[in-house]
Order: sequence, then C-alpha cells, then structure tokens
Amino acid sequence: MTKRTERLGSEFRKEISAILSGALKDKEPELKGIISVTEADVAPDLKTAKIYVSVYAADAEAKERTFGIIKANAGFIRRELARVMPLRTVPELTFLPDGSFEYGSHMDELFAKLHRDEE
Repeated sequence: MTKRTERLGSEFRKEISAILSGALKDKEPELKGIISVTEADVAPDLKTAKIYVSVYAADAEAKERTFGIIKANAGFIRRELARVMPLRTVPELTFLPDGSFEYGSHMDELFAKLHRDEE
C-alpha cells in the first residue's frame, strides 16, 4: 500500500463514518446499532475501495438488517463522499463485514476456558 492510498483510506474511514452517522441515518431511520468503519482498503488505481464495517446491534437480525441497509446505499454513500472529498473520481465502494471483534471475543472465550481447565 502506498502512502497516498493509506492516507486516502484513513480519510475515507473518517468521512464514511460521518456519513453513516449523519446523512444515512437521516435517510434510513431503521438503521440501528453502533456502526464502526474499521478499515478502508483503497486499490492502487483508486477505482475501488473495500470498506470494512462492524455493526454492534441488539441481536443478529438487527445487525444483518443494518448491514444490508449500508450495502444497499453504497451509491448514496459514494455520492456523499464525492461532495466532501476533493477527488476527480471517488472509488466504487464495496462494504464488507469486519469480523475481528467476534474473532477476538471467541479467542477470549477459548483462553478463559483453557484457564478454567488448568485449575
């Protein structure tokens, strides 16, 4: 990853977070839970970007519904991003779930179980 794509990824993360909590929440009132943009992986040619999102919701169904709303509004988010980012073209956005939080929780549970088994 080049310095430019790293810098753009960081800016995308910040701006997309603001769009999700502002304009998209206003447009889609059924957007529930805490939404966190964990990573933005911008392609070197700047044509595409993978946006990793974590959704913390009351249950799995609400989490899936919220993630579906985000994916369905990728075009809207891209247009909003184009309004605030000084780029000739804004990359096409692909939203992907970030499972690192769930993975970390699972590992914590395994370590706790191992610790209990040793005692």
